[in-house]
Amino acid sequence: MSSETPSLLRRTVPCGLVAEEDAAARREVVITGWVHRRRDLGNLIFLEVRDGSGRVQVVLDPSTAPGAHETAQHVHAEDVIGVRGTVVPREAANPSHPTGRVEVRAAEISVHNRARAVPFPVDEESEANEEARLTHRYVDLRRPRLQRALRTRHALARASRRVLDGLGFVEIETPVLTRSTPEGARDYLVPSRVHPGRFYALPQSPQLFKQLLMVAGFERYYQFARCFRDEDLRADRQPEFTQIDLEMSFATPADVYGVIEPLLAALLGEVGVAVETPFRRMAYAEAIDRYGTDRPDTRFGLEIRDAAPAVSGRGFSVFDSALAAGGVVRGIAVPGGGSASRKTLDSWSGWAREAGAAGLVWIRIEEAGTVSSPALKALGDEGARAAAAAVGAGPGDAALLVAGPRDAAAQALGSLRLRIASSLGLAPRDRWDLLWIERFPLLQWDGGEGRWVACHHPFTAPRWEDLDRLETDPASVAAQAYDLVLNGVEIGGGSIRIHRRELQDRVFRALGIGAEEAEAKFGFLLRALDAGAPPHGGIALGFDRICAMLVGADSIRDVIAFPKTTSASCLMTGSPAPVDRRQLADLRLRLDEPGSGGGSGP
Repeated sequence: MSSETPSLLRRTVPCGLVAEEDAAARREVVITGWVHRRRDLGNLIFLEVRDGSGRVQVVLDPSTAPGAHETAQHVHAEDVIGVRGTVVPREAANPSHPTGRVEVRAAEISVHNRARAVPFPVDEESEANEEARLTHRYVDLRRPRLQRALRTRHALARASRRVLDGLGFVEIETPVLTRSTPEGARDYLVPSRVHPGRFYALPQSPQLFKQLLMVAGFERYYQFARCFRDEDLRADRQPEFTQIDLEMSFATPADVYGVIEPLLAALLGEVGVAVETPFRRMAYAEAIDRYGTDRPDTRFGLEIRDAAPAVSGRGFSVFDSALAAGGVVRGIAVPGGGSASRKTLDSWSGWAREAGAAGLVWIRIEEAGTVSSPALKALGDEGARAAAAAVGAGPGDAALLVAGPRDAAAQALGSLRLRIASSLGLAPRDRWDLLWIERFPLLQWDGGEGRWVACHHPFTAPRWEDLDRLETDPASVAAQAYDLVLNGVEIGGGSIRIHRRELQDRVFRALGIGAEEAEAKFGFLLRALDAGAPPHGGIALGFDRICAMLVGADSIRDVIAFPKTTSASCLMTGSPAPVDRRQLADLRLRLDEPGSGGGSGP
């Protein structure tokens, strides 16, 4: 018997759970799902039927079920069907597949819906360009890899809630429509109909609201917060994203670490990875000196070392002039680089220049001990060997040296070590290095704006021992801030917050925010601090980034059901999109149109 009536067959077991015990008992089952693959051998037809649990093979034999066999002749990939049949051992077993030892001998097929337009095959082997995938995301999401990714994301969210609930945290939602406080990225603005000329902003983070929850007496808060930032996008950024946001009263950085470390251990445990706690801690200045970045990938060496004592005064003008100007000569050693070709060495030099270095000096030491370098004549054999040794290069290695201002050299060498490690495959894929970066500067000078700006945000507390230098030497003041880094990716950042009004006023003044501006933008927070705010601190973890890393995805788009493109558009829905002029009129908005010479009325 066959039917096109969708309600005729109702599932009794998911496809991926059809088991050998069912075959042993010759159990009758009903499966439902999508036709993953169809093979017609003339007399017999084989279907692979897929649902969210997996796939199972269905056999249609005209001698035992002629009606079902007839229906199957007109079934195609991605049709939605139901199958009633008997589970039997599979004649040609496939032990590598979860259901590869069984199959369903069909007695009846019901076609629930026919797929008339599938833009690309739904399997791991077939490639589809990203535009097609994002335009037809509802089909793309059927692919096993994305199914696994989103199911893993669900498991990670469940594990997060289990850990935080167990530690006494309360999940509380904060507003999505709030006011604009443009201290970071650009806000997404939402016009108000009932308050013409006024706008809500979508939150870049729940920062101020979670601080208010501490004032309100909720000593441990968390939420899976939706955040929105109107900024340039790349693989690890989306205009809307999710973070695990939490805050704690009466907390020190160590208290925050004591929550996050078991949380991360649980998340990695969900994908079969065990990590040791406590995580390593490293000061910001040390990270910059050793790795050229505040988010170092510590799975491999190539650490930056100082070569200045070895090269100073040897008559090489490039190095001597940099040191005379107060700069540095620093470098890395590349194991096995002594056999690198001139083409490879030139490409490394190009990478350094792309990262901001004026140039790069390489010193190659062959296994036999012979030294070669474009600076050999200036440095001499002894000087070249001393420079190489200073950065840890020996026979068979190459030393790569950069001279110039400290920050520029750090940036160039930090970028260079990552690119070389990637090209040489130096970072073990099965290693997971977690570390805390601490003692960030509280403020940094923005030459473009001509003022001090917050390194994290304006509500981060300085280290108490540095407070007396806040007005006289802001650059020397360290913050009670911390970032969590996993394999060279920042996955979280937080701080201890300012909980006293007078200190918040001082920090605002250091940032060039006067009393009137502070009241206009942050008056509600200042009044809350005056109401008796406890010491508090917290962190936000980039949940999308964590999920992407743990499933092995190259982009967070692969762990978000309906992501945007790098131009912040949705190809599937066509958003952002024009709106009807009547909607604009309701909001009392006018658009500037090309050639209009100004605004045009609704």
